Amino acid sequence: MPASYDVAAIGNAIVDVIAPASEEFLIAEGLAKGAMGLIDEGRAEALYAAMGSGIEASGGSAANTVAGVASFGGAAAYIGKVAGDTLGEVFTHDIRAGGVAFDTPPLADGAATARCLINVTPDGQRTMSTFLGASVHLTPADVDAEMIRAAHAVYLEGYLFDAPDARAAFVKAAGIARDAGRLIAITLSDAFVVDRHRAALLPFIENEIDLVFANEVETMAMFETDDFDAAAAALAKTVKIAAITRGAQGSVVLSDGRVEVVQASPVSQVIDTTGAGDQYAAGFLFGLARGRPLAECARLGHIAAGEVISHYGPRPQTSLKALAA
Repeated sequence: MPASYDVAAIGNAIVDVIAPASEEFLIAEGLAKGAMGLIDEGRAEALYAAMGSGIEASGGSAANTVAGVASFGGAAAYIGKVAGDTLGEVFTHDIRAGGVAFDTPPLADGAATARCLINVTPDGQRTMSTFLGASVHLTPADVDAEMIRAAHAVYLEGYLFDAPDARAAFVKAAGIARDAGRLIAITLSDAFVVDRHRAALLPFIENEIDLVFANEVETMAMFETDDFDAAAAALAKTVKIAAITRGAQGSVVLSDGRVEVVQASPVSQVIDTTGAGDQYAAGFLFGLARGRPLAECARLGHIAAGEVISHYGPRPQTSLKALAA
């Protein structure tokens, strides 16, 4: 069946609250710089009250990626759970306004829409504290099988491994995609995720996944080594394609015994690195869906990542299609 979507993604639907912060603020709040930590609703309210003035923007890793695919001019779809509250309405409006198909029914009762409190230090590094709220109430019943079958690539967010029902939805989506002959990609999301779920995550990747997106820290965490080259080689033996980002050093793409190093796009000033990996995946997946060589897919990824780190917020503010042209 011809693909109606370039990418369909399944992930945690989150609204980001992004504010500048000092190193002293992180220490005072007990936050580990550059890391992602899970918090409860009470802690979310207290931290929000302590943060500086910032912006609210719809986020969620995989949602950011499909927003990027749409900005490239691609057709994208998303599955994720919000609540029937104000932030849920914000998320739904934003993703649809960006040109992404989103029809997952909201959670009628229970937890509020998820939010990620992001404190950005002057060097552009982001420290994330996430209240998962309604997002973890995604269930296998929310997986739209026709949407999955209609996508050239199905993109799965590693953060979903944290909740049993959401993980079951994740596994169902992968099975449908596999039966339909679609490419299945996953992002490792965070070293925090890898450390918590390595025992289940690695066999899942070996059996179900074609393409892994990871940064160098996550790659080394997966194989419990400080040797990047060894970790990258191990990942390359596990999947058909491995795309590993290395910040300002660009990325390394491994496939069929070949290693390609692709330089990052130049950026005049790094404002906020939130969403950089998500947008790299957007460009890469869009390129794959359009039949581009892997090195060109990586270059599109760097164009998208370069755009998003030049401003606050995890989604493009300039047309990626125009930048790529």
